[in-house]
Amino acid sequence: MDDAVREQMLVFQKNEITEYHIYRKLATLIKDPNNSQVLQRIADEEKKHYDILREHTGTEVKPDRFRIWYYITISRVLGLTFGVKLMEKGEENAQEAYDSITESFPEARDIKEDENEHERELLSLLDEERLKYVGSIVLGLNDALVELIGALAGLTFALQDTRLVATAGLVTGIAASLSMAASEYLSTRSEPSDKNPVKAATYTGFAYIFAVALLILPFLVLGHLYLCLGVSLIMAVLIIFIFTFYVSVAQEVSFKKRFLEMITISMGVALVSFLIGLIVRMGLGIE
Repeated sequence: MDDAVREQMLVFQKNEITEYHIYRKLATLIKDPNNSQVLQRIADEEKKHYDILREHTGTEVKPDRFRIWYYITISRVLGLTFGVKLMEKGEENAQEAYDSITESFPEARDIKEDENEHERELLSLLDEERLKYVGSIVLGLNDALVELIGALAGLTFALQDTRLVATAGLVTGIAASLSMAASEYLSTRSEPSDKNPVKAATYTGFAYIFAVALLILPFLVLGHLYLCLGVSLIMAVLIIFIFTFYVSVAQEVSFKKRFLEMITISMGVALVSFLIGLIVRMGLGIE
């Protein structure tokens, strides 16, 4: 066997035994018995792939303990769907890499087909509540970012005081979060859906309040007015980036398109509101 091929097989071997431990652990964490059985079966197949590779390399390989901890933690914190699909994205590269050794290792083609089957099974079995209500979370975050960033930008120029801006922004944010939660409740209740109206309203309201708290925070802890606004805008970009990445992985949609769309809308509203605040301040003669 060529040394380069053997080294590549050892890399695959480490991946397979690592994923075996990840899937086996995930199978013990979820409550749905059907999902648990599917994950355990996939874990067993990963172990089978490892054994096939071991027979050819003649070497035992230890799993990547950090990778196991990483994906288990991600799945616990952000949900099974996100954790598994994030791992599957990494597997896509591995599946392509198997093509490079099929001449020296024909079994690689069968392993690749098994990996593709894993992905299809995982997509069919994963059904988490948090993804069912992700639309409500997006609604809350989108509105909070667009409305509050615009309000903070306008208030910064109009009021010229960090405490006043924080107070006005907080009152506006809390009132808006309650309004959004109520609207989501009525909207979900009036439409045929398997979503619970109370849960939908709760997800929307808490997402809104979470964004409000982060955007207001700089005005409470920093002293310079425009520094506060700048940090608040940076926080808005980070929120958009993190949540867009989560949704793009969990729902398999374009990250770039959604991220640019959210940034353009939020920052565009902030700029317009900033100018309105300046015009109002000049027009009313507020110093």
